[in-house]
Amino acid sequence: MKNLKITARIFYGLGVAGIGILHFMYAGFRPVILPVPPEATAGLSILVYLMGAFLVIAGLAIALGKWIKPFSLLLAVVLLLFFLFGHLPNRLMNMPTVLGAWTDALKILALSGGAFIIAGTFPGSTNSKLFTALDKLSFLGKYFFGAMLIIFGIDHFLYTDFVKTLVPLWIPGNLFWTYVGGVALIGAGLSFIINFKVKTISLLTGTMLFLWLLLLHIPRSFAADNSTDPNEIVSVFECLAFSGMAFLLWFKTEVKP
Repeated sequence: MKNLKITARIFYGLGVAGIGILHFMYAGFRPVILPVPPEATAGLSILVYLMGAFLVIAGLAIALGKWIKPFSLLLAVVLLLFFLFGHLPNRLMNMPTVLGAWTDALKILALSGGAFIIAGTFPGSTNSKLFTALDKLSFLGKYFFGAMLIIFGIDHFLYTDFVKTLVPLWIPGNLFWTYVGGVALIGAGLSFIINFKVKTISLLTGTMLFLWLLLLHIPRSFAADNSTDPNEIVSVFECLAFSGMAFLLWFKTEVKP
């Protein structure tokens, strides 16, 4: 399972780095990072590039296995701050009537959780009291990830007309697979949160998400017009990171606060 552990870490690192690279290719912050239209921050190029550079450096460091502990903890905190002071106030002030409006907020929370999962899975010393203190928060990772999976699973039942369009036309029974995906996501999220059969569920969830990456997200990214809106490309990197996170939970079944 050592190869799986390394591969999963690479998946997460490349997913984060990929999102960072897009900050150099398109104007403004990606909505998963900051919950405003990208054109609203197009004039903040320096800040956008700094965030992009940080994501690329942190993601590649994690993927390459260099200074994993400090980079993963720093990444976790930065993404969590963007959630707490960016997404959360935005959602609360604009109190959405639909659960789907929380999509990007849940994604960045889960990505923060993924960095915490990395920090808790790979041993290492930082010789820093700050990082030692932050490392104690690594148990939050699976809860952040699990919460996103549960809500996304519920979305499969609330927005079936949209979700079923994500199933490739060559796969019959799109409504059936929409419901199956919803049940699988809810079950996986609950499993990770309550620590029930995590080893089995983590492998199944990681495999499921990787198949979605190959069958849904990559083809959609090629079919989409990415000239101005890279949303489908972002989804590719997010799904890659989420798949890695699920596989990594195989190695963190006994972590407690």
